[in-house]
Amino acid sequence: MEHRERLNLLEFAVEIAHHAGRLTLGHFLRGVAVDRKSDESPVTIADRGAEQLLRERIAAQFPDHGILGEEFGETPGRAGVRWILDPIDGTFSFIHGVPLYSVLIGVEAGDEIVAGVIHIPALADTICAARGDGCRWNGRRAQVSTASRLSEAVVLTGGGRGFARGGRSAEYDRLIRAFGDHRSWCDAYGYALVATGRADAIVDPKMAIWDVAALVPCIEEAGGRISDWAGVASHRIDTAVATNGRIHNDVLAMLSDAAASKGG
Repeated sequence: MEHRERLNLLEFAVEIAHHAGRLTLGHFLRGVAVDRKSDESPVTIADRGAEQLLRERIAAQFPDHGILGEEFGETPGRAGVRWILDPIDGTFSFIHGVPLYSVLIGVEAGDEIVAGVIHIPALADTICAARGDGCRWNGRRAQVSTASRLSEAVVLTGGGRGFARGGRSAEYDRLIRAFGDHRSWCDAYGYALVATGRADAIVDPKMAIWDVAALVPCIEEAGGRISDWAGVASHRIDTAVATNGRIHNDVLAMLSDAAASKGG
């Protein structure tokens, strides 16, 4: 895919992310009803409405493109391009009136994510990237941090409960001990903090493709790394580690050592 085409796709992705974000703000802090999906995760009229808006805009502009969204599944395309949508990443935050939820849009061409948008409507924050064009935060260049030691770095997680549910408490405990500081800012907001140099690493024990797709170009174009816990770099990973790159291998080694110690 040509550079100009990637930029055009990113420009459109940012535009529709803002439109979807405005829709979610119409429901934010309004006490919306909460339903439960089959996996017991929460969903609201805002999640569904935002994804429907995104789908309609994409279908009108790119009728041959495929779409995969968290709420309404997959619509196959014919052009080799697929839009991967999470209309509200951080629904728990959204329903509790916490302004740290995001609209996520990733654009996949072949096996590669060529553009991604993290839009945080309640903060009017947008982090976005196209391959080969760097990462931008509200229009200015975004860069990861320069921390090179875990003892100097800040790691983000969603807290210990998610690790414990997956039998990974040992990994969580080791992370907390090794890093200089720890905060529980999670979901895409945490990855936005890493991409913009405000945190040094984030570790997630469970991810889906719509959680990851938009994050990959933002982290990598800002100079960082994102992979699963085994070090595999892909938007199809089901665990995630994102860092400034300098400490990535140390984090992976720590997770591996914790797993080996637990197994022994």
